[in-house]
Amino acid sequence: MPNLISIIIPTHNEEKNIPLVFLAVKKAMEMEVNYDYEIIFVDDGSDDESVHEIKKIAEANNNVYYLEFSRNFGKEAATSAGLHYARGGSVIIMDADLQHPPSLIPEFIRKWENGAEIVVGVRKRNKGASWFNKSCSLIYYRLINAMSETTITPHATDYRLLDCKVVKELNRLTERNRMTRALIDWLGFKREYMYFVADERANGEASYGFFELLKLAMNSMVSMSLLPLKLAGYCGIFIILTSGPLGIFIFVEKYIMHDPWGLSISGSAILAVIILFLVGIILACLGLMALYIASIHSEVINRPLYVLRKSKVKSP
Repeated sequence: MPNLISIIIPTHNEEKNIPLVFLAVKKAMEMEVNYDYEIIFVDDGSDDESVHEIKKIAEANNNVYYLEFSRNFGKEAATSAGLHYARGGSVIIMDADLQHPPSLIPEFIRKWENGAEIVVGVRKRNKGASWFNKSCSLIYYRLINAMSETTITPHATDYRLLDCKVVKELNRLTERNRMTRALIDWLGFKREYMYFVADERANGEASYGFFELLKLAMNSMVSMSLLPLKLAGYCGIFIILTSGPLGIFIFVEKYIMHDPWGLSISGSAILAVIILFLVGIILACLGLMALYIASIHSEVINRPLYVLRKSKVKSP
């Protein structure tokens, strides 16, 4: 539905924030007289009164819908569920804690109207963020962009607008341990960026703690890069290339030339070089196995070979 804007809001223990984010989104969308809108709350197994607040809003507003998970499946699953049920010509994803300013929604829509198929919200600054969180974020983006075949925009958030064609292609991706924003970057499409200052949480504490964020970071590295799988092989090749010539030198110098330089290389040193060479062979073999595993990984995640923006062809 091209004149419908779908707004997906994943929630987990956000009972105090849900009425606030609803009113803020409603106020922003009332400025868009050319569009209808729907709000889809996806409750990720909350154990507070979040579902009660959502149902109360949905009963009073015909354009508010909700999905209630049977337990906590994680924010990425909640986002994916919302995308599966969204009907709009464009879809906006945002958090319920008001760190993603709803007042920016009209600007997202203007960029979409001007041809952007993806509009990405990028944090310029995060009010209240500790130096530890900032440092971890910096390290993560440096690592993922060094390892990944797809460039990830530093400080990009889940606050973004997707054209319906992007949503369609994203829904085709089947991996379970996913980082939605990384998959959106993998898809490509024309994109614009919206820079904003993230406010502090309106109420409560973030559901994503350090270990949850670490798990998400590890999942994104595994799904977006095969480099960790190949490191053992690279390490093995390096060991072979260094220990092999060293072993040959020791053998020639000690047993053929009878130690003309007086190095007096001990039997223990020779044994250490031999063991190092054999370890290199083992690691190289693991690297060869990793290539086969990488091929299996690529087949199992079942991503499409290509993604079309548009086409004009005759049916085969």
